[in-house]
Amino acid sequence: MLIYLQSNHSHLTPFLFKMVFFPSISKTISSSVRKNVQTHYRKLRYMSNVPENSVYGGPKPQNPNQRVTLTSLRQKHKKGEPITMVTGYDYPSGVHIDMAGIDICLVGDSASMVVHGHDTTLPITLDEMLVHCRAVARGAKRPLLVGDLPFGTYESSTKQAVDTAVRVLKEGGMDAIKLEGGAPSRITAAKAIVEAGIAVMGHVGLTPQAISVLGGFRPQGRNVDSAVKVVETAMALQEVGCFSVVLECVPAPVAAAATSALQIPTIGIGAGPFCSGQVLVYHDLLGMLQHPHHAKVTPKFCKQFGQVGDVINNALLQYKEEVTNGSFPSSAHSPYKIGAADMDGFFSELQNLGFSDAASAAAAAAEKIQTANSPA
Repeated sequence: MLIYLQSNHSHLTPFLFKMVFFPSISKTISSSVRKNVQTHYRKLRYMSNVPENSVYGGPKPQNPNQRVTLTSLRQKHKKGEPITMVTGYDYPSGVHIDMAGIDICLVGDSASMVVHGHDTTLPITLDEMLVHCRAVARGAKRPLLVGDLPFGTYESSTKQAVDTAVRVLKEGGMDAIKLEGGAPSRITAAKAIVEAGIAVMGHVGLTPQAISVLGGFRPQGRNVDSAVKVVETAMALQEVGCFSVVLECVPAPVAAAATSALQIPTIGIGAGPFCSGQVLVYHDLLGMLQHPHHAKVTPKFCKQFGQVGDVINNALLQYKEEVTNGSFPSSAHSPYKIGAADMDGFFSELQNLGFSDAASAAAAAAEKIQTANSPA
């Protein structure tokens, strides 16, 4: 029997057997190896920005359990299937978004308002955004991950824009970036980032980073000039290579016109039902926060699909009540035990150390726990 063994990486590459004299055994082993290899590859996490059909192999064809890619989004858009996107900021939200099968998870600079309590998106820094990006990336394994470029990190020059985008991918673990594209310089920045090999999602309509110019959080596209500008800006972002455009706070007919004019998907937020997909903030759609600040910044277009904030408030009030009246923690939530012999030794050591009161307290606690655990 002649066996030929080849393995570049013993923990990843399958053994390849060439068996000359026992073809039946060879067939059995080969089938088993292929089955194990297929099981292994199904468990691999493929980054969505890895080429799918590259000369060096690349990921296998996509299936519903693997990462969403630009290719799969294009296919979905081509079929006319709505795209789902949710904005999240941390590991728990990333896990929930992943489990729900959401297509895109945006780590938005709106974390400045929702998480950090600011009145605008302007104060959040790149370093703060990177913390949010990394946390979400640990939790969201399947969605396409898109990170916002915060205000002040891409407007000065194309070099600054590319450098920032590179950090969002390399340090933040994102697959793509999003930037607001209301001005020519930002279109230029988007073009430079795309040419650097980074996928870009554009953003038009209400662009929160431009509230100084817009005069606040005001809907756009409500007169002829503004409506035309929404469509033209979206087209310009497409021309420089953006894979998608967010349309925020514009009238539904304007969003419909932009969606029809573009060949890339539009993601609406407060832009009506005629976009290629929709996005809402995790906290907003869950009805998570019941706080004066959040009431002030929650947009009118948001639908609450749950009242998680009420559940949280009730749970906190119940916790406070049970701690106050001494019913928590009960013996059921005091799971760690010490044996009788060790307890006696502990009492003796406390006495020897001169901690008589501590020894008495420990003895009383042990007796109380034993009484509580005794059958009635």
